[in-house]
Amino acid sequence: MSKSTTNAQELLGIGLYAVPDAARLLQMPAINVRRWLGGYWYSRRGERHDVPPLWLPELPNFDDNIELSFRDLIELRFVNAFVKAGLGLKTIRHCLDFARDVVDNDRPFSTSRFRTDGRTIFLESIEREADSEAKLLDLKRHQYAFSKVLERSFKDLDLEGNEVTRWRPYRGRDTVVIDPQRAFGQPIAADFGVPTIALAEAVEAEGSAERVAALYEVSIEAVRDAVKFEQELRAA
Repeated sequence: MSKSTTNAQELLGIGLYAVPDAARLLQMPAINVRRWLGGYWYSRRGERHDVPPLWLPELPNFDDNIELSFRDLIELRFVNAFVKAGLGLKTIRHCLDFARDVVDNDRPFSTSRFRTDGRTIFLESIEREADSEAKLLDLKRHQYAFSKVLERSFKDLDLEGNEVTRWRPYRGRDTVVIDPQRAFGQPIAADFGVPTIALAEAVEAEGSAERVAALYEVSIEAVRDAVKFEQELRAA
């Protein structure tokens, strides 16, 4: 994880992810993270067009570098999943803006209200959009895609109260967790607190998952899942 001048005490319970870290965990291009959360511009027929960020990250920029909180990471995970499902950024932006008002939360995708009412919020946001792109949207197909993203995404998320508090990123298993209350949100072996990257690198160095389990005093299942999780991230 990148270093920041942000007080470590202030990061407890928030999490800290540099753009490369977030891109790695979300298995998406780093340029998309920068564009979606930092904004960008493009030129058309010699005229400059500025596109604002989808939202401002919870943490302040450090030396002009974007840094994400855990909630930013989860919101971005939803945006990336919606894009992969075929929704356009303009449609996602409109849904996000509408959801903020309905849910009354700056990061609405990672709330329990959105888990239950996300499909309705999406449809209502489209109905209120007068833009021609929205009118041409194949609502039946996109409604199905949107619903499937919600169903898949919340399966490996833990909520407390109204907000997502933990992510179980390795196939929803309980062995690996991303929890902003622990290790500043690094992926760790859930029952032992050891970063998955440390376990995976140790297995690579030692050549034995059993030996690493003994060295770190963790279960062999935790070591094996940590290795598989890190391998999947590398392969993405």
